[in-house]
Amino acid sequence: MFITFEGIEGSGKTTQIKRLRKTLVERGLPVIATHEPGGTEIGARIRKILLDSRHRNLTPLAELILIEADRAQHVDEVIRPAIEDGRWVLCDRYTDATMAYQGAARGLDMEFLRFLNNRVTGGISPDLTFLLDCPEETGIRRALGRNERSGERGQDRFDREDLAFHRKVRAAYLDLARTEPARFQVIDATRPENQVEAEILQRILPYI
Repeated sequence: MFITFEGIEGSGKTTQIKRLRKTLVERGLPVIATHEPGGTEIGARIRKILLDSRHRNLTPLAELILIEADRAQHVDEVIRPAIEDGRWVLCDRYTDATMAYQGAARGLDMEFLRFLNNRVTGGISPDLTFLLDCPEETGIRRALGRNERSGERGQDRFDREDLAFHRKVRAAYLDLARTEPARFQVIDATRPENQVEAEILQRILPYI
């Protein structure tokens, strides 16, 4: 089972993946949690480049190529082996993020993005995607506060984009969810973490 979590910055993906992983492990299921970018040793180096707020002049195409390089390594090294081994894979961001961020928000050609995504993943797509949805203002406020508390100031290049950018990202995610209702589960992420966790578990029970 390959499950991805998507949403704008600060929507709570990382928190919910940790909680779901714990629940699945307690139920005796073989599960790994991973993330993009940075789910491998090589990817972690790419992630630092992508998130570094000093890299304001990184072009959309250069950003895309770095992301796809990270994904190619991630799929070959982590995702595909885990799926073939029969494990559940919980992934924080995947190909939908590219369509939302580099496509809708950065303005890159959508067909080109689909081609690259298919090429680097070998056609591996999620069985289920949780879209944690919240207003842009809420997400950015959370994200910046998180970076401040964790000492990650400077690793927030996406967080620092203006609200118009994040509105495009959110709208693109909701459009994707409408086009693939069988795969996407849209979750109201404005609620307390325990309520979000409970709804995710309720929706995933039929797959366990």
